[in-house]
Amino acid sequence: MPLPTTAEPRRRALLRDEVFGRLRDAIVDGTLSPGEQLRDADVATWLGVSRTPVREAVLRLGEAGLVHAEPGRSTTVAHLDPAAVADARAVVAAMHRLAVAEAVERLSVADLETMRTAHERFEAAVATGDVVAALDADDAFHAVPVVVAGNRAVAAVLDQYTPVVRRLERARFGSSEAHSSVDLHVRLLDLCEAGDAEGAAGVAFRTWQSLGS
Repeated sequence: MPLPTTAEPRRRALLRDEVFGRLRDAIVDGTLSPGEQLRDADVATWLGVSRTPVREAVLRLGEAGLVHAEPGRSTTVAHLDPAAVADARAVVAAMHRLAVAEAVERLSVADLETMRTAHERFEAAVATGDVVAALDADDAFHAVPVVVAGNRAVAAVLDQYTPVVRRLERARFGSSEAHSSVDLHVRLLDLCEAGDAEGAAGVAFRTWQSLGS
Protein backbone atom coordinates (compact mmCIF):
# COMPACT_ATOMS: atom_id res chain seq x y z
CA MET A 1 0.00 0.00 0.00
CA PRO A 2 1.50 3.41 -0.95
CA LEU A 3 2.25 5.92 1.80
CA PRO A 4 -0.53 8.49 2.40
CA THR A 5 0.08 11.84 0.74
CA THR A 6 -2.03 13.86 3.16
CA ALA A 7 -0.26 16.31 5.49
CA GLU A 8 -2.63 15.52 8.36
CA PRO A 9 -0.14 13.38 10.38
CA ARG A 10 2.32 16.27 10.40
CA ARG A 11 -0.29 18.74 11.59
CA ARG A 12 -1.33 16.31 14.33
CA ALA A 13 2.27 15.90 15.47
CA LEU A 14 2.75 19.66 15.59
CA LEU A 15 -0.46 20.05 17.58
CA ARG A 16 0.61 17.33 20.01
CA ASP A 17 3.95 19.04 20.53
CA GLU A 18 2.25 22.38 21.10
CA VAL A 19 -0.08 20.91 23.72
CA PHE A 20 2.86 19.19 25.40
CA GLY A 21 4.78 22.46 25.49
CA ARG A 22 1.85 24.43 26.90
CA LEU A 23 1.21 21.89 29.66
CA ARG A 24 4.92 21.52 30.45
CA ASP A 25 5.32 25.29 30.77
CA ALA A 26 2.19 25.59 32.91
CA ILE A 27 3.59 22.97 35.31
CA VAL A 28 7.03 24.58 35.39
CA ASP A 29 5.76 28.11 36.03
CA GLY A 30 3.27 27.01 38.69
CA THR A 31 0.09 27.72 36.74
CA LEU A 32 -0.70 24.07 37.38
CA SER A 33 0.20 23.24 40.98
CA PRO A 34 1.62 19.96 42.31
CA GLY A 35 -1.26 17.61 43.13
CA GLU A 36 -3.69 19.42 40.82
CA GLN A 37 -5.90 17.07 38.86
CA LEU A 38 -5.73 17.14 35.05
CA ARG A 39 -8.94 16.17 33.29
CA ASP A 40 -8.65 15.61 29.54
CA ALA A 41 -11.87 17.47 28.80
CA ASP A 42 -10.93 20.48 30.91
CA VAL A 43 -7.45 20.74 29.41
CA ALA A 44 -8.85 20.32 25.89
CA THR A 45 -11.32 23.15 26.48
CA TRP A 46 -8.61 25.38 27.97
CA LEU A 47 -6.28 24.86 25.00
CA GLY A 48 -8.99 24.75 22.35
CA VAL A 49 -8.09 21.30 21.05
CA SER A 50 -9.57 17.81 21.01
CA ARG A 51 -8.84 15.27 23.70
CA THR A 52 -6.52 13.18 21.52
CA PRO A 53 -3.47 15.52 21.55
CA VAL A 54 -4.11 16.13 25.25
CA ARG A 55 -3.90 12.41 26.01
CA GLU A 56 -0.76 12.07 23.90
CA ALA A 57 0.86 15.04 25.65
CA VAL A 58 -0.07 13.71 29.08
CA LEU A 59 1.60 10.40 28.25
CA ARG A 60 4.82 12.26 27.43
CA LEU A 61 4.52 14.32 30.59
CA GLY A 62 4.16 11.09 32.54
CA GLU A 63 7.32 9.69 30.95
CA ALA A 64 9.11 12.91 31.91
CA GLY A 65 7.89 12.62 35.50
CA LEU A 66 5.87 15.83 35.43
CA VAL A 67 2.51 14.17 35.94
CA HIS A 68 1.39 11.10 37.84
CA ALA A 69 -1.25 8.93 36.19
CA GLU A 70 -3.13 6.06 37.78
CA PRO A 71 -4.83 3.78 35.22
CA GLY A 72 -8.57 4.16 35.37
CA ARG A 73 -8.29 6.93 37.92
CA SER A 74 -6.97 10.47 37.91
CA THR A 75 -3.96 12.22 36.45
CA THR A 76 -2.32 14.82 38.66
CA VAL A 77 0.62 17.21 38.46
CA ALA A 78 3.58 15.48 40.08
CA HIS A 79 5.18 16.85 43.21
CA LEU A 80 8.83 17.78 42.93
CA ASP A 81 10.82 14.65 43.77
CA PRO A 82 14.39 15.68 44.69
CA ALA A 83 15.80 12.26 43.84
CA ALA A 84 14.10 12.14 40.42
CA VAL A 85 15.22 15.68 39.65
CA ALA A 86 18.81 14.89 40.63
CA ASP A 87 18.77 11.82 38.40
CA ALA A 88 17.37 13.80 35.47
CA ARG A 89 19.86 16.63 36.00
CA ALA A 90 22.77 14.18 35.85
CA VAL A 91 21.45 12.63 32.64
CA VAL A 92 20.81 16.01 30.99
CA ALA A 93 24.28 17.26 31.96
CA ALA A 94 25.90 14.13 30.52
CA MET A 95 23.94 14.42 27.27
CA HIS A 96 24.91 18.07 26.78
CA ARG A 97 28.54 17.21 27.46
CA LEU A 98 28.40 14.51 24.78
CA ALA A 99 26.60 16.77 22.29
CA VAL A 100 29.10 19.58 22.70
CA ALA A 101 32.07 17.22 22.46
CA GLU A 102 30.71 15.89 19.16
CA ALA A 103 29.65 19.28 17.80
CA VAL A 104 32.61 21.61 18.41
CA GLU A 105 34.64 20.68 15.35
CA ARG A 106 31.53 20.92 13.16
CA LEU A 107 30.27 24.30 14.35
CA SER A 108 30.18 26.78 11.48
CA VAL A 109 30.58 30.53 11.71
CA ALA A 110 26.80 30.79 11.35
CA ASP A 111 26.26 28.29 14.19
CA LEU A 112 28.53 30.27 16.49
CA GLU A 113 26.75 33.48 15.55
CA THR A 114 23.41 31.85 16.39
CA MET A 115 24.79 30.90 19.81
CA ARG A 116 26.13 34.41 20.35
CA THR A 117 22.81 36.01 19.43
CA ALA A 118 20.95 33.65 21.76
CA HIS A 119 23.41 34.44 24.54
CA GLU A 120 22.88 38.18 24.06
CA ARG A 121 19.13 37.64 24.39
CA PHE A 122 19.74 35.54 27.48
CA GLU A 123 21.95 38.16 29.10
CA ALA A 124 19.41 40.89 28.39
CA ALA A 125 16.59 38.77 29.85
CA VAL A 126 18.60 38.07 32.99
CA ALA A 127 19.37 41.77 33.38
CA THR A 128 15.65 42.64 33.28
CA GLY A 129 14.50 39.65 35.32
CA ASP A 130 12.45 38.20 32.44
CA VAL A 131 12.55 34.51 33.36
CA VAL A 132 10.41 33.34 30.44
CA ALA A 133 12.63 35.10 27.90
CA ALA A 134 15.73 33.76 29.67
CA LEU A 135 14.45 30.20 29.40
CA ASP A 136 13.66 30.66 25.72
CA ALA A 137 17.08 32.15 24.95
CA ASP A 138 18.86 29.48 26.99
CA ASP A 139 17.05 26.78 25.01
CA ALA A 140 18.13 28.40 21.75
CA PHE A 141 21.74 28.68 22.92
CA HIS A 142 22.13 25.06 24.00
CA ALA A 143 20.11 23.70 21.07
CA VAL A 144 22.80 24.66 18.57
CA PRO A 145 25.42 22.06 19.54
CA VAL A 146 22.71 19.44 20.07
CA VAL A 147 21.43 19.95 16.53
CA VAL A 148 24.93 20.16 15.02
CA ALA A 149 26.02 16.97 16.79
CA GLY A 150 23.17 15.17 15.03
CA ASN A 151 23.02 12.42 17.65
CA ARG A 152 19.40 11.32 17.65
CA ALA A 153 19.78 9.27 20.81
CA VAL A 154 21.07 12.31 22.69
CA ALA A 155 18.23 14.45 21.35
CA ALA A 156 15.64 11.84 22.38
CA VAL A 157 17.01 11.56 25.92
CA LEU A 158 17.09 15.35 26.29
CA ASP A 159 13.52 15.61 25.02
CA GLN A 160 12.42 13.23 27.77
CA TYR A 161 14.41 14.52 30.74
CA THR A 162 14.95 18.24 30.16
CA PRO A 163 11.36 19.06 31.25
CA VAL A 164 12.14 17.57 34.67
CA VAL A 165 14.93 20.09 35.30
CA ARG A 166 12.90 23.04 33.98
CA ARG A 167 11.76 23.87 37.48
CA LEU A 168 15.41 24.18 38.56
CA GLU A 169 16.20 26.37 35.56
CA ARG A 170 13.26 28.64 36.32
CA ALA A 171 14.32 29.01 39.95
CA ARG A 172 17.90 29.78 38.96
CA PHE A 173 17.02 32.32 36.28
CA GLY A 174 14.77 34.11 38.74
CA SER A 175 17.56 34.54 41.29
CA SER A 176 21.01 36.12 41.51
CA GLU A 177 22.45 32.77 40.41
CA ALA A 178 21.37 33.61 36.87
CA HIS A 179 24.51 35.71 36.45
CA SER A 180 26.67 32.61 36.87
CA SER A 181 24.82 31.10 33.91
CA VAL A 182 25.72 34.19 31.88
CA ASP A 183 29.39 33.62 32.71
CA LEU A 184 29.16 29.93 31.81
CA HIS A 185 27.61 30.80 28.45
CA VAL A 186 30.49 33.15 27.69
CA ARG A 187 33.05 30.53 28.65
CA LEU A 188 31.33 27.83 26.60
CA LEU A 189 31.09 30.07 23.55
CA ASP A 190 34.75 31.08 23.82
CA LEU A 191 35.88 27.44 24.00
CA CYS A 192 33.66 26.47 21.07
CA GLU A 193 35.14 29.26 18.99
CA ALA A 194 38.64 28.12 19.98
CA GLY A 195 37.84 24.56 18.89
CA ASP A 196 38.49 23.16 22.39
CA ALA A 197 36.03 20.26 22.38
CA GLU A 198 37.13 18.81 25.72
CA GLY A 199 37.06 22.15 27.52
CA ALA A 200 33.71 23.14 26.03
CA ALA A 201 32.18 19.77 26.90
CA GLY A 202 33.33 20.20 30.50
CA VAL A 203 31.72 23.63 30.76
CA ALA A 204 28.49 22.32 29.23
CA PHE A 205 28.41 19.56 31.84
CA ARG A 206 29.01 22.00 34.73
CA THR A 207 26.34 24.34 33.41
CA TRP A 208 23.62 21.72 33.78
CA GLN A 209 25.01 19.80 36.74
CA SER A 210 25.16 23.00 38.81
CA LEU A 211 21.39 23.60 38.53
CA GLY A 212 19.84 23.51 41.97
CA SER A 213 23.14 22.86 43.70
